[in-house]
Amino acid sequence: MSNSYFSLKRFTIHQDRCAMKVGTDGVLLGAWAPIEGVRRILDVGTGTGVIALQLAQRCAEAALTAIEIDKDAAAQASDNVNRSPWVNRIEVVCCDFRDFYPEGKFDLIVSNPPYFVDALRCPDTQRNLARHTDSLNYELLFSRSKDMLETTGQIAVVIPGDMEKNVIDAAWKNKLYPQHCTKVYTNPGKPYKRILLTFGPRLSMCEEDTLYIEDAHHRYTPEYEALTRDFYLKM
Repeated sequence: MSNSYFSLKRFTIHQDRCAMKVGTDGVLLGAWAPIEGVRRILDVGTGTGVIALQLAQRCAEAALTAIEIDKDAAAQASDNVNRSPWVNRIEVVCCDFRDFYPEGKFDLIVSNPPYFVDALRCPDTQRNLARHTDSLNYELLFSRSKDMLETTGQIAVVIPGDMEKNVIDAAWKNKLYPQHCTKVYTNPGKPYKRILLTFGPRLSMCEEDTLYIEDAHHRYTPEYEALTRDFYLKM
């Protein structure tokens, strides 16, 4: 596979103009996010557009808006959408989330947000924009999203395991409460490194579970294959 594109079963992601390439986190979120009863979806910080395209594949009737602050990434996401079977249902908007004022509300908001808070910057400005929380931090994500959600809507994110408390605190501050938490382990015997989380405006018991990507023999687990088989060519 060339680094300039990533082929999935029903669409291809071209990514030569995007700082952050298709990775496990984004594909997991696109496959895991709840879609029951969802008609309008917002993807915040869409990057290549992979999560928006996965959700378009999963939600046959949903309309999607994908916003991206970086001009090159937004243009490439738009190109990827235009090559897909769902071009009529996905709108790519190049803008800062702070300046995004949609008409109507969303049933689902998804984001694979930047994840380095205090790390050293690299010389690549575009890569810094995609990787660091200056342009899209958790507080901003929740404070803006809460007013864009339907009363039964949810926000779904994928985060590093060590950011769990920070993210949940930021959500609670904005009266958004954990609904579902999946801790993702690469393989048994190692700590979880990422978490899939949903938040909503209604306080309720949070459903908690785990997902192992590989088993002790470095084979994909049946659970991981079941989650991603509609997307990965290797499944």
